[in-house]
This record gives sequence, C-alpha cells and structure tokens, in this order.
Amino acid sequence: LASSLTIASGYIINNFYDSQKDLINRPQKSMLDRLVSQKTKLTVYFSLNFLVALLALLVSWRASLFFSVYIFLIWFYSHKVKRFTIIGNLMSTLMAILPFFAIFLMYYKDIEDKSSYVVIFSHATFLFLLLLIREMIKDLENIIGDFSNDYQTIPVVYGEKVSKYIITVLCLLTIIPVYILIELDDVGYMDIYFYVCLIILIFFLLYLWKSKTKEQFLMLHNVLKFLIVAGVFCIVLIDPSVLWHGRNLLLKI
Repeated sequence: LASSLTIASGYIINNFYDSQKDLINRPQKSMLDRLVSQKTKLTVYFSLNFLVALLALLVSWRASLFFSVYIFLIWFYSHKVKRFTIIGNLMSTLMAILPFFAIFLMYYKDIEDKSSYVVIFSHATFLFLLLLIREMIKDLENIIGDFSNDYQTIPVVYGEKVSKYIITVLCLLTIIPVYILIELDDVGYMDIYFYVCLIILIFFLLYLWKSKTKEQFLMLHNVLKFLIVAGVFCIVLIDPSVLWHGRNLLLKI
C-alpha cells in the first residue's frame, strides 16, 4: 500500500513540474489538469507522503527510512534531475525498480537457494533495460516540448539519430539477461514470454528506424508498456501450479 501511494504522489509531483511542458506535448491532458489547481496538487502530494511515512513506520523504522529517502529522490528527480542528459533517464529507471530491490534486500536472508540471486538480478536487469528504452522513446515522443522548456534530453542535445542508435544497443543488450534466464536457469513456461519479447523487439527496432512523428513514437511507447505489464502477469508462468493451488484454496473457502 505504501509503495502504491508513493507512486501516486510521485505522479502528482511530476505532473506539477511538467505542467508547462505538457501544454505542448499533451494539450488534451493539460486541459483536464487545469481543473485541478497547482495548490490542490501540492496538498494531495504532501498528504499522501505523510500517510506513506505513517504506514511505513508501522512496518519498521527501516521501511520508514527507505520510503522517506525514496520520496525525496522522486521529488529531486522531478524538480532538477529530469532536465539533464542521460542522468535523468537513468535515475527515472532506477527509481522504477528500486522498490523491488528493497523487498529483495528485506528478505534476502530467508532465501535458501543462493542461485535465486542470479534469477532475480537477471529479471531486474531485463526490466531495467525495457524501462530505460521506454524513457528514451518518451524523450523522442516529447522532443518539441522538451526543447521549448530547455530540457537537456538526448534527442534535444544529440539528435534523434543518436537516440535511435542508443535504443538499438539497449534492445540488443536485453539478449544477455534473456539468455541467462532461459539457458542457465529454469523459468518454467515464462521462457515463452522472453522469446515473444525478443521477436517483438526485432519488429520494434525496424519500426523505430522508420519512425519520425510523435504518433509513431507513441505507438512504440505503447508496445513497451505492453511488454512491461505482460511481464508482470507472466511471472506466474515460472510455476503455474500456484494458480491451481490458489483455485483449490478459493473453492474450499
């Protein structure tokens, strides 16, 4: 619950600082945002953060410390870091997977099979690469608004062609964690998801190099969001018996 509320507050503060940029990049969204004042956004933002701090404190002081630092990092990213080349993309991606690492660190002593570390970090690496590619595509999609508001993103500073080369390299790097997960570890039926991902990424790259308009980059952005969300649901394919046991449990209830 604390993680969900933190993500919600992060969206609000990010929206608060992006209000001018969104007038250009997302005019329809900005029209809806005008119905809510900036003061109201800040009030909700601080209220959510206060609630997160209380919930985390009920768990432990470590959880409270983690979420306090995490909330600060989200604010710092939205206020300052996101304007800078490369650093903004990396920090945004790292913050997206940070809660997963926090859970891992909290329970790592209870993991008896140490080889599970390889599986966990390979999954995290694959997710990190997909999220980083998504951030790069977002920069291509929002290049006009970023340029107008002096955001030093990679497309603004180095151009679209360099951005496409970097995205291509990142897509090729996804092969490494996929190879580790499929060939060196047992991920059950989830290997189907990874094979499909690689096939989709091939067509993704072909379309990327033909893309020039905001609408085309938006389509690529949606493809990546689909892969990320599908990956979350496909985790259950590692051990499908979990679904069967869950079904039996529900029937007993």
